[in-house]
Amino acid sequence: MTELSAAAGLDAEQRGQIKEIVCEILEIDPEEITDDSLFKEDHDADSLRAIEILAAIERACKVTIDQAELSRMTSLNGVYAVVAEA
Repeated sequence: MTELSAAAGLDAEQRGQIKEIVCEILEIDPEEITDDSLFKEDHDADSLRAIEILAAIERACKVTIDQAELSRMTSLNGVYAVVAEA
C-alpha cells in the first residue's frame, strides 16, 4: 500500500488535526508545510521533535504507534499513512 492510498483512509478532519499537531510542534505556520515537505530537511526538525509528534498524535488519535515507524514519519503523507494503519 502506498503512503497516498493509506492516507486516503483518513478523512479531511483527521488530516487537518494531524497537520495542526505537526505545525504546533515544529513551530511553523500551516501554509509553510506541504504533504510532501520533509520535517527534518525542510523544517529543521530534530529527533526529539519527531518523538513529540508521535506522542501527540497517539494521544489525539487514540492510537498506538511503534517507535520503529518514526523512520516513515518524515512528512505529513508519511504520518497520515502510519496513523491510517495504526
